[in-house]
Amino acid sequence: MIGLLQRVTQAKVEVDNQIIGEIGQGLLVLIGVKKEDSLQSVARMAERLLGYRVFADTAGKMNLSVTDINGGLLLVPQFTLAADTAKGMRPSFSSAAPPDVGQQLFDELVTITRQQHDKVATGEFGADMQVSLTNDGPVTFLLTT
Repeated sequence: MIGLLQRVTQAKVEVDNQIIGEIGQGLLVLIGVKKEDSLQSVARMAERLLGYRVFADTAGKMNLSVTDINGGLLLVPQFTLAADTAKGMRPSFSSAAPPDVGQQLFDELVTITRQQHDKVATGEFGADMQVSLTNDGPVTFLLTT
């Protein structure tokens, strides 16, 4: 599983000109699901997203997690993150999970994070989404499980 984590001051996802997910300060995470991912991958990604220390403490060090600051978590499924871009001029999606498996694992990630954190919003699996954000820093990390 791939998580492209961005520390944000605000972020939102729209589908058909309707806001379906929105947060203030927190993390926007684009989620890609690969063929080999499992429920164990999902559990580890949830743990990392909720515990990854990317927010500043009083000394200005990145020592606080989204949970510590009670920030928002916006999870957006992004099939293209699982693309193989090693060869040629066109991405291959052969390493991505099939859509039904991808949706199942994404939904499980949402369920786990919502059980442990109050402020979880999402995009819509398979939808044409418009994502907007203000990256804070900018701070961006690529997490994999």
